[in-house]
Order: sequence, then C-alpha cells, then structure tokens
Amino acid sequence: MAVDAFASVLRELEDGLGSARVLADDFARQAYASDDTPKSCPPQAVVFPRSHAEVRAIMEIALRHRLPLVARGAGSGNVGGALPVAGSVVVSFECMTRILDFDPANRTITVESGVVTGDIDRLARSQGLFYPPDPGSAPYCRIGGNLAMNAAGPKAVKYGVTRDYVLGLRAVTGTGAEIHTGCRTSKGVVGYDLTRLLVGSEGTLALITEATLRLLPAPAAKATLRVCYDGSVPACAAVARVMRQPVIPSALEFMDHHAIAAIRAAGAASDLPAGTQALLMVEADGDPADVARQTAALKAALQGPGLLELQEAQDPAAVAALWSARKSLSGAIKRIAPLKINEDVVVPVSRLAELVAHVDRLARDWRISIVAFGHAGNGNLHVNLMVHPDDADEMARAREALHRLFAEVLRLGGTLSGEHGIGTEKRNYLPLELDPPTLAVMRAIKAQFDPFDLLNPGKTLPDSDQ
Repeated sequence: MAVDAFASVLRELEDGLGSARVLADDFARQAYASDDTPKSCPPQAVVFPRSHAEVRAIMEIALRHRLPLVARGAGSGNVGGALPVAGSVVVSFECMTRILDFDPANRTITVESGVVTGDIDRLARSQGLFYPPDPGSAPYCRIGGNLAMNAAGPKAVKYGVTRDYVLGLRAVTGTGAEIHTGCRTSKGVVGYDLTRLLVGSEGTLALITEATLRLLPAPAAKATLRVCYDGSVPACAAVARVMRQPVIPSALEFMDHHAIAAIRAAGAASDLPAGTQALLMVEADGDPADVARQTAALKAALQGPGLLELQEAQDPAAVAALWSARKSLSGAIKRIAPLKINEDVVVPVSRLAELVAHVDRLARDWRISIVAFGHAGNGNLHVNLMVHPDDADEMARAREALHRLFAEVLRLGGTLSGEHGIGTEKRNYLPLELDPPTLAVMRAIKAQFDPFDLLNPGKTLPDSDQ
C-alpha cells in the first residue's frame, strides 16, 4: 500500500484505538517483525486492541482497505506463525488481559486472548484446580497463541492438549462477523464443532478474542523419577513398556545422548552416572496413596536392559533438582551452533526407537549436529538441527536432512507437527502428509471464513499449485 494511502488507514486505526495503541515507528515495526524464527518482515504498523469491540473495528478497517492482519500473542512460536507479511498490520493481543469469569464451582474460566497461560493455572490453583496444558513458554506465552497452535507440553501424555480444554470461543472472522462457538458446559452437540476447528488454525480463520476453558481438580501429590539408560534403544523400549501398562504417567520425557552431552558441557548434569546415553523423566500425580501405587507400577515398567540408575523424588526441592537437567537443555544446546531448526514431529510410541535411530543416522550421514528430546509418552520428538546460517554447504545439508526426517516420520505412521504448528516453515511440506482432496476442503474452509485472505496470509496451507 502506498505511503499516502496507508496514512489514511493509520488515522482510521487511531480513531478507533487511540494514537498510543497504534505504532508505526521503526522501533515498533522491528520489534514485531518476527517470532522465534530467524526470518523477519517488518509490518506497516502494530495495533494493540483492548476489547473484542476494538478487534471488530480493526477487522472492518482491514476489510475496507484489503489490509492483511497478523495476530500475535507473545511471539514465542518457532514456525513463523506470527511472522508478518509485506504490507501487513500486526494485531498484538497483549493488552487484552482480563479474566472475564472464574467459576470454580463449575470448573471453568473465561479469559481474553492476551492472558498469560501460567497466570490461568496460578489462579485455578488458588481454588484447588489447575489448567493442564503446560507448554515450556507458559510463564510468558499467551493463551491466544496456545489456541492458535493447539499447544501442549509434558502433561499432554496424561491430560491432553489445549483443544481438550476449550469449551467455547468468541471470535471475529475474516468477513468481520462475530461468532460464538461451543458452550459453557462439558457436554454439548449443537451444530458443527467450530471450536475445535478454530483451535490450531493459527489465526488464519478468525481472530479469537475470548475463550472459556475447562479446569480440573489439582492433584494433591506428585512423584518424579529420573531414569538413566546406556542407550536410546533401551530407553525407548522402556517408554513402550510404560505406555502399555495401565498407569498413565503425568509426564514422560526423553533426552538422547546428544542432549545429555550438551547439558554435561553446560555443567548441569554432573550427577548423572557414567555411561548415561539416554534419560527419561517420569512423573505420576494424584492422591498421595494412589501416587505410591502408580510409582511402583511405573518403576516396574522402567526396569529392563540398559538401566543404569533410577532416582525418585517427592518433595518440591527434590523434584526441582531432578528436573534441573531437563530444564537447562534449551540453553545448553544453543552453545552448539547459533541457529536451531526446531522440529516437533510425532510417531506412534511403538515406533519411537526407529525414529531416534533414524535421527542418529541423519546426523552422521549429513554431518549435522542434531539434538533430540521431547514428550516420549506421546511419541512427540523435538528434533533440533544445530547449524551455522552463514555456512551455505551446512544449510544445504540441513535442508536435505530435514526432508528425509519428514519422509521417515510419515513412513512410520506419524505427523509433521505435534504442538508447534505449521506457520511458514512447514507449509510447503503439507502435501507430503495431506492428499489433494483434503487440502481442497481446507482451502474451501479458509475461503468461507476469510474470503479475501486477510488473516495471517501465507501460513499453514501451501499455495494451491502444490
């Protein structure tokens, strides 16, 4: 859009929101030019609505001027889901932070999209409840971003993902229409399930402004196990044994030997036994007496070839000590190379060992440092290719390794993304997993919700000629 034409758009936005919440200076444009990916595209402006009504007003202006809008929470995503496109305006929800209703009796909470995810859980726990989805960015990410990507975390193995806790939504579509999806009760089958459609749609169908979430009673007790093995094969076999027996752990996390080497180099794993090549973090929660029963069952399943050590903790300080190595991992692997290509592929749990072995072969054959860890109980492996972006040969090898990774994941019956989403980074790979008729239905849904392609264009779905 020409500078003079956009000046009139800015005036309309300022009339609707006030000049303090419409920023078009270079500093603001650069600050919102990217999410947690290395790519960058400065928007024309950044706007900060404070209410559902203001979001509708922004959408109406966008429709009049065919202005692309990119919704943004905390910008912590790593697939380019909040990456602006040329000529776009970023709609930041960080000023929409109201708790609209908290109903402990019915175990629900209704919030605006800018509420920090961790704050929802803290408020719930003040009344003996909790909000189960626990992405690693929970202390600062916002619920709107979690809704957009259907975020999860370690507790997903027992409790499920964001979509499983959304009862209803209020949103504005790309036509400017206000829609209400779902209901405030735990049961309801009136009409199509638009709630589950919008959750995970990455801001391409509607701007979600409010969400009613389901809460659960907080478990009274928790036990944590740190289990060390002499290789990934026996560790993955233990994961399969755990997931075959009746007790579902509340967390089941995996780290491969490259991850362990990284945390050793960072000085965060000095107490791991010699020869540790794979590590599992396993948790059980519930009533104190039942946690003891669960823990005994989990310990029995974790026993087997390759086991080097099994430590247990129950008091908070001891639990924190056992988790310290896992929590230090993200920082530790950044010492390997400046750029992390972070994939979150998923395979059936029974095929996890095959995937880990394939990742090892990719690292060896394509001479790439690859660190693998993740939510083993879901078969969700975070495969981190550590590369130097100024090394053209290494980047070419990384791209080939990535393509081969995706091909193997699909051969094993898996999927390309478990919780990070598609964004810009994976959209061109979607035809590997989705057939043309399925993609055609998705494009038709997009056209129904957003006929002018104004909401987060260039994300999720590949171009129609693919």
